Amino acid sequence: MQLLKQINLCVALVCTSLSPVALADTLDNAQAVFDFAEAAYPELLSPAAPEIQEIQGFYVRLYTDTGIYLGVQGDNVYAIGGAVGPDLVSVGKISSLITVSPTDITDLLLTNRREECSYYAENRFSNVSDIKRSTPFMGTLNMTVEGSECVLVSNSIPNHDFNDATAAFATEVSEVSAEFRIPTTPAFASSATAISLATDNAVFLNGVKLDLLAAGCFGVGDGNIGCNDIDQPWRYDPMSPLTMFGTDAHNAHPQPDGTYHYHGNPKALFDQNAMSESPVIGFAADGFPIFGSYIDENGQIRAVSSSFQLRSGSRPSGADDPGGSYDGTFVDDYEYVSGNGDLDECNGMMRNGSYGYYVTDTYPWVLACFQGTPDSSFDKAGGGTGGPPGGGPPTT
Repeated sequence: MQLLKQINLCVALVCTSLSPVALADTLDNAQAVFDFAEAAYPELLSPAAPEIQEIQGFYVRLYTDTGIYLGVQGDNVYAIGGAVGPDLVSVGKISSLITVSPTDITDLLLTNRREECSYYAENRFSNVSDIKRSTPFMGTLNMTVEGSECVLVSNSIPNHDFNDATAAFATEVSEVSAEFRIPTTPAFASSATAISLATDNAVFLNGVKLDLLAAGCFGVGDGNIGCNDIDQPWRYDPMSPLTMFGTDAHNAHPQPDGTYHYHGNPKALFDQNAMSESPVIGFAADGFPIFGSYIDENGQIRAVSSSFQLRSGSRPSGADDPGGSYDGTFVDDYEYVSGNGDLDECNGMMRNGSYGYYVTDTYPWVLACFQGTPDSSFDKAGGGTGGPPGGGPPTT
């Protein structure tokens, strides 16, 4: 116990010794904790400055003279080994020990490929504008680790300007508080769960959610809203150039309550002409990471491909059917063909021993189902009735 008190004391000293720093990654924070702890207590943490290792989601330094491991995961500091004992012991939370500044992610292209959400535990902000309204906004995203979950609290404002000349928003964007919980260790479910109107699909690392499906279907009302039965056929695809959902250049628009959300590729988050593998840009509701579009295949950088394709022939032309050719106007225009592309029926794949979803330039754009179990924090209020398109009625 005396050793733990000393370790806690040395970490606490960091609190008074460090000037504010901006965290681009929790590695910066871990480095600061390790270095100042070593300087304060060389007899406990020696030899100083061993290599920082990444072990099971932790940044770790092993002090071979004393056998102590000091580790950082997200906002948490832990110790184990030597006089500490064989069990992992919590030393404290970094956020309560070190004075840090939030990271400015305005127009930041993400580059980190680490797959555990705990690596992204930090406070982020952005200063952006609603272009058409000439209105400034500050986006905020606070991400912490609580036990086995990452908790993201956001005001739903992106880290890039929005509502450009291409947009036709039906409502104005506003700050809308949202909280999402992501398992630090996602697990596969016994079977896949299709995306639905009742659950938001994902949250990106700028605090904005992904909500792929529209609540507009052919033959339901005016086609704009009210199609709340997920089994209703001929649901419009907001990403189709043949529909008119009023999205801006980032494939996003506001819901009736002002919540800005993406329907497809969040283009400002990763390099769209990448010369290297794409980063993690967010996390699906089941906890699995979402990557950008590019992978490195034997030294060649290329975009991954979806395994969905347009159906052949023509749609039914009955009283409740739109007729015409399968051209991508509706999500029902597509079918999954196993092996047709790189990705599975959920638009994900195993790579380097880990599973993730990928942004594609064709349907289903990001994901079509969950391979894990969606967390209830992604459930929409009222069971998910969706919202109207951003612009006028869908047209073909």
